[in-house]
Amino acid sequence: MAVDTSARTTTWTYVDGEWISGNPPLIGSVSHAMWLGSTVFDGARWFDGIAPDLDAHCRRVNRSAVNMGMTATVSAEEIERLAWEGVKKFDGKTAIYIKPMYWAEHGMPGSVVAADPASTRFALCLFEAPMHTAQPHSLTLSPFRRPTPECAMTDAKTGSLYPNSGRMILEARARGFDNALVRDMNGNIVETASSNVFLVKDGVVFTPAANRTFLAGITRARVIGLLRAAGYEVREVTLSVEDFMDADEIFTSGNYSKVAPVNRLDSRELQEGPVARKALELYMDWARTTRVG
Repeated sequence: MAVDTSARTTTWTYVDGEWISGNPPLIGSVSHAMWLGSTVFDGARWFDGIAPDLDAHCRRVNRSAVNMGMTATVSAEEIERLAWEGVKKFDGKTAIYIKPMYWAEHGMPGSVVAADPASTRFALCLFEAPMHTAQPHSLTLSPFRRPTPECAMTDAKTGSLYPNSGRMILEARARGFDNALVRDMNGNIVETASSNVFLVKDGVVFTPAANRTFLAGITRARVIGLLRAAGYEVREVTLSVEDFMDADEIFTSGNYSKVAPVNRLDSRELQEGPVARKALELYMDWARTTRVG
């Protein structure tokens, strides 16, 4: 996902009880977050007067903070309220990314490597970010893999996991692809470098089973539920590279772009399929029933 955080993009950040315009400096050179990576975040979307699953994203950022050894200092309900307050600062014409964040300022006394929960700070950043739903994209199999829970903080949406995703995308783009199809340490496909992934074979929808090596996303869960309610068979199973190469269609889901079809996987060309179109239609129909701030 491409994010423009320059002065050309309207941005508002809530921190320490006030809203600040632009990109305020939040983390100092001796902050634990800068030095040792104790950051978590989440991302919701506002568009067309709606913010689908905003409450779920607010709850998840608090779980991430706790799983990273920090303290969730703001209730999910208060984060949601602040998000709607922030949305009103925009002109309502461009979609908004809603990003609550926690980080630690200090390490634990006697062990600077571990974050001190008492030093947890919170900020909520909103910035303009146009939607890119239904835009076809290409994938290639990444040589890099997702870590296991024993190796990394996979139970949190933490910034420290994203350099691995970044190198996956850079390597894929160097070879002419938009994104990368990613395996776990056992060689099974789990997601792309920046989104969850689905395949369709003979009318049945498959998606990798959540095994704690990847973020089984909120939009992923919503898409699974909507497809099942619409009569589709959706299976969460272990999937191989060969399963994807043999698929009738492939599509991705994620908060940033919701649902998007895959039009190429390595040397194989794919067409946007009917299930991907239906998944997006179902998602948007559901989203428009959610409350307006």
